[in-house]
Amino acid sequence: MTEHDHREEQRPAEEVRPVPGGPAHEETGEERPRQPAGQENGAQVGTGIETAGVPEAAIPELVIISGMSGAGRSTAAKCLEDLGWFVVDNLPPALIPTMVELGARSQGNVARIAVVVDVRGRRFFDNLRESLADLEAKNVTRRIVFLESSDDALVRRFESVRRPHPLQGDGRIVDGIAAERELLRELRGDADLVIDTSSLNVHELRAKMDAQFAGEDKPELRATVMSFGFKYGLPVDADLVADMRFLPNPHWVPELRPYTGLNEEVAAYVFNQPGAKEFLDRYAELLRLIAAGYRREGKRYVTIAIGCTGGKHRSVATSEKLAARLAAEGVETVVVHRDMGRE
Repeated sequence: MTEHDHREEQRPAEEVRPVPGGPAHEETGEERPRQPAGQENGAQVGTGIETAGVPEAAIPELVIISGMSGAGRSTAAKCLEDLGWFVVDNLPPALIPTMVELGARSQGNVARIAVVVDVRGRRFFDNLRESLADLEAKNVTRRIVFLESSDDALVRRFESVRRPHPLQGDGRIVDGIAAERELLRELRGDADLVIDTSSLNVHELRAKMDAQFAGEDKPELRATVMSFGFKYGLPVDADLVADMRFLPNPHWVPELRPYTGLNEEVAAYVFNQPGAKEFLDRYAELLRLIAAGYRREGKRYVTIAIGCTGGKHRSVATSEKLAARLAAEGVETVVVHRDMGRE
């Protein structure tokens, strides 16, 4: 073996790339093709807005999330964000038509918009009513999701986080809840979907949102497989950690030392060691079990860290193999080699 035969261009530290043959991960910037709202039956809905080169722009699908403070608005918004919606939190109601117009001008890049509206004042409520009338005049299809909860449940939640209700002023939490409930009474009556979260936990609320907005496609689990070196410290964002130091280190093989786990000879050396292939098979089987549980619990992202001493040989080779298996099973996967090239 000569240096010329096996010399390959070294990749920079913490290289991030999607797994070949697998769906693109969100971090790659690639988006799946999405049918614009209003074109499901082949017909394009007009907004009355003319954009440069596009006489009629497709109207984005719009969902307005509102409801009682402490009832789970942020969780509902996060769920839609995980389903691929463009989410804007605490947008003044008067700006909702402007946001829809900008989405229409995006040429399909922003096809679904969710707006979280925090109605805490009379003027805000009047602006929201005017905005809804404006949207209706422009034939914009919108849905209002209203998060409701009992007074007892809301009081417990505010007391557990030791924060005042935004409308209680100098009074009690129940006074703020009563004021907000009265202010939102008309909006609740106009809601297309009311979700009572009094007895729901976070996972159950996410499941209800998924059932309403995920359509026929189940929400995807997205995985990051990260190689790392223990001598540089554990990844702080790892959900699962595997240690490959039970295998012989290619660092002590002179002809393999200069290369990485991306090199075919290094990968072959690693997986020819006793226990290497068996580990990969059993760990992949374990991940299938864990992934099913994550999906049931509404978890959308998982980081799997694979470590060795320096993050150059064993962990890199194993991460590549494991990521390829996950991608083959339909998990959106990206590979990150955190410490490769640091030596």
